[in-house]
Amino acid sequence: MLDVLAHTDFESYISSFKKRLSSLFHSDYDYNTLSLERGLPPSFWNEIMEMKPLSVAIPTLYGGRGVSVKECLGVLSAASYESLSLSLIFGINIALFLEPFAKYGDVGIQDRIFKRFLEEKAMGGLMITEPAYGSDALNMQTFYEPVGQEYHLKGQKHWQGLTGAADFWLVTARRKNEQGDLTRDIDFFVTDSAKPEQQINVSRRYNSLGLYAIPYGINDIDIRVPQNQKLVAESTGIKLMLDTLHRSRLQFPGMGMGFIKRMLDEAMTHCYNRRVAGLRLNEMDAIKFQLSRLQAAFTLCSGMCAYSTKVSSIANDLSGHGLDANSVKALVTDLMHEAAQTCLQLSGANGYRIDHVAGRGVIDSRPFQIFEGSNEMLYTQIAEFVTKGMRRKKETNLLVYLQSDNLTQEAAPFFASLLSNVVLHDAIKQREMVTLGRIIARIICFQFVVSLGNAGFNDKLVDITRQHMFMDISMLVGQFGNNDADPLMEYEENADWTHAV
Repeated sequence: MLDVLAHTDFESYISSFKKRLSSLFHSDYDYNTLSLERGLPPSFWNEIMEMKPLSVAIPTLYGGRGVSVKECLGVLSAASYESLSLSLIFGINIALFLEPFAKYGDVGIQDRIFKRFLEEKAMGGLMITEPAYGSDALNMQTFYEPVGQEYHLKGQKHWQGLTGAADFWLVTARRKNEQGDLTRDIDFFVTDSAKPEQQINVSRRYNSLGLYAIPYGINDIDIRVPQNQKLVAESTGIKLMLDTLHRSRLQFPGMGMGFIKRMLDEAMTHCYNRRVAGLRLNEMDAIKFQLSRLQAAFTLCSGMCAYSTKVSSIANDLSGHGLDANSVKALVTDLMHEAAQTCLQLSGANGYRIDHVAGRGVIDSRPFQIFEGSNEMLYTQIAEFVTKGMRRKKETNLLVYLQSDNLTQEAAPFFASLLSNVVLHDAIKQREMVTLGRIIARIICFQFVVSLGNAGFNDKLVDITRQHMFMDISMLVGQFGNNDADPLMEYEENADWTHAV
């Protein structure tokens, strides 16, 4: 079976994978019911894993398909068309365990662990986030100390997808020195739950709002692992972490691709079949606008997938790719949630059901805007990357700078009339940095669409996307610098409307 998988061409593999998923979700099981339950039935999960979807992220040396980004994104997209939860399970395994383990894991343990994934349907995940240090990963308090030929790890992590379900974890920790202080750098360790001394205790399970198939909770860590289960960083552990997270963010479009296409397909079908006052919904101008916006999201995500395929191989060091990785993750997840909201709205009352694909999609897509860095934080970082670059070049005009940057020089001229008067000075409020980041992310990602169009992608979809990006950026430029409102902490004073009547 493994030899067959390793030598089957990907088009044939992904075609059969999509067909089997469709059968499982629409014929063999009632997924509308399953989507309301915590976890997936073992029989359902076994049927999915029989197709070896995680083989795409395992090197051919160990029986896998070779860690091809195109194939990884293809599997993520096929899964997200049917279930965002399933795609995220694959995404966690691929981007947050298998890829970093293939790149940085000790070769002496890779064969054994990859074999478990291929033959025993094992799963893996990544533990970074801590209860008191969410996005502040550099201050994590989980620590490790050498003890003989092992490392002792102790601490607490939470909100890890697959809590209590993964067989292997990459756990991050800081070294405790002889003075009892934690060093600045971060190290990664592989844990194997099959070994008692490496088992991580789940002290609490969270009642998450969505993504019911994925367990989350609090993990108490007090384990010992052999020295060869420490990942081997090429330079520093912080760069290893950035390389891993940026690669993961650049592969979010794989999960977004199938999901956005499903929202588009559902909306298109509904609006074609539904009639109001003798007209099909898709013949009404306001509906045309909404459908075209879904198509713009589809096109943007397609461009992101093409770009990710070119740059996010494990052969590349992505630690310095903060600008493009953050732009891709933040914008695609915003597009995913907007697509679900649009599909729900177009579906009318039927969409407002948790077992409807759009209603379910609204809930399940929402956390994508939060985990792996909340989008507001990422948009701020995007703006910081650009403003620092502008200061280095002593440039204050945003358009002039973007026309000189490799990530934006082809797309910036499309928005020249909007950006030519945007002049940035040193004192920019944080709220304005978020807005600026939203503008820049759209220009960067539209450049991916321009490249896609140059390669023969549907030129009408490219133009639809240009129009929507022009509209978005126009609104964002209009917001920039026009809001200084601060909240009143004692807001209830003279704030009872009944006293004014």
